[in-house]
Amino acid sequence: MPDTYSQIYIQIVFAVKNRNALIAGNWEERLYKYITGIVQGDGQKMLSINGMPDHIHFLIGMKPTCCLSDLVREIKKSSNTFIKENKFSPYSFNWQEGYGAFSYSHSQLDNVIGYIQNQKTHHKKKTFKEEYLEFLLNFNIEFKNEYLFEWIENVE
Repeated sequence: MPDTYSQIYIQIVFAVKNRNALIAGNWEERLYKYITGIVQGDGQKMLSINGMPDHIHFLIGMKPTCCLSDLVREIKKSSNTFIKENKFSPYSFNWQEGYGAFSYSHSQLDNVIGYIQNQKTHHKKKTFKEEYLEFLLNFNIEFKNEYLFEWIENVE
């Protein structure tokens, strides 16, 4: 019987509800390990994961049998429960609806992994909103502003 061969690399990005900065540095690594366990438990390969207090990025090697929306739904649901059960946040924690999914070729992996690993440095120069809109534009993804994440703008 012939085997199926594939090469599918997807970067997933999603935010904390209302873009609240609730992912604290003292527990973010535990969250990333937990999410990695979900991805690997589903038979996918975690290549990189990192983020900021208000959003996360991760890059996976995905099998063609994987339903991405089901995987992301499980990651959000389970990690939300994990955060609440461990009382990591003194505030009500939830992920926002929706996510971004961006595909890459094998030759781009080193750059994408570096980008994800350098999130803290990257966001000293660019907001998450600027970053996310840039992804949508660079990947030529049609969108409507009213369906994007809820953005909380800094008011001075």
